Amino acid sequence: MSEARARLLASASRLFYTEGLHSVGIDRVIADGGVTRATLYRHFPSKDDLLVAYLSAADEAIRAQVAAARTAGGPPADVVRAVAATIAEGIRSPGFRGCAFLNAAAEYPDPAHPVHQAVLAHRQWFLTTVTELLAHTGETAPEPAARHFVLLRDGAMAAGCLTDPAPICETFLLGVEGILKYRDAPVTGEARRRS
Repeated sequence: MSEARARLLASASRLFYTEGLHSVGIDRVIADGGVTRATLYRHFPSKDDLLVAYLSAADEAIRAQVAAARTAGGPPADVVRAVAATIAEGIRSPGFRGCAFLNAAAEYPDPAHPVHQAVLAHRQWFLTTVTELLAHTGETAPEPAARHFVLLRDGAMAAGCLTDPAPICETFLLGVEGILKYRDAPVTGEARRRS
């Protein structure tokens, strides 16, 4: 990646995350990145291309965190815990403003828009990945358990920027422990009949 492209993407990513996708214009990114308009359009033919690149960079960072959790080794349940811990660390980090993907989906609700498509692709990858991780723990119904994990994550990401993140993260991590503890518990109509 060229220095100019990297600088533009870093500026755009910071601005889009902290101020919103619609509210940050191209002129602001150009000024912040210290490049010319021609340079921006050479690397990103449209604002939509820049937005998708921003989300792609966020996706790559999350994939790297998951890969690090996987390569750290340990029992499969500890890998799930490590992924959850990276999420909690993000929520506790200074300047946390929620999930970049949920924020983008809120600003671009049209499912056909490239920004929304980038959000859906990331979320599908994350769900598939968590499903695989939970399957490795011995969970025989890993997809519903993974959906539960993702819903817990979404809630923690939304609430974590509204209030003190400490209890939010504690609740999220306890929820993940619950998923791991109650592996193979009934998750459909059968569970409702038993209660």
